[in-house]
Amino acid sequence: MRNLFFALLFIFGIQTVTAQSETTTYYFIRHADKVLTNKKDRDPDLTKKGYARAQNWAKVLSDVKFDMVYSSNYKRTIETARPTAKANDVEIKIYNPKKPFDKKFQNDTKGKTVLIVGHSNSSPTFVNTVLGKSKYEEIDESNYTNLYIVHINKASKTSTLLHIGD
Repeated sequence: MRNLFFALLFIFGIQTVTAQSETTTYYFIRHADKVLTNKKDRDPDLTKKGYARAQNWAKVLSDVKFDMVYSSNYKRTIETARPTAKANDVEIKIYNPKKPFDKKFQNDTKGKTVLIVGHSNSSPTFVNTVLGKSKYEEIDESNYTNLYIVHINKASKTSTLLHIGD
């Protein structure tokens, strides 16, 4: 009986370690402050404040070791992602906001810690897609402070929303 107890304890411990090692963690942020232009310019740069905010995100996230950094294919998201990608010595990968959580993305990021830089309308939608439920609403255009953290493993999907100020 005692051997059975230790065998079960050992097996449970291995399953727990395996489940923890297969955890995927996503960090989602919106791009930093962009230059306000006419509607014809759909791809503006960051403002001076936006570049400072991008540096601040890298500082806020400095204790996280990212395996991958993703951005939509816009200057403002790439510029926001750049300081964190550089600090983690990873290249910025481009994702398609219209197909954000396809099988390829899921397979490529499984078991990794990933930063995803998106937009006020696409970031909450992406988070909701990952969670499989509508939990978060679109971000107001003036809000650059949301940080969504999503943990996925075989047993659960959990999320946290933090507001990181200037």
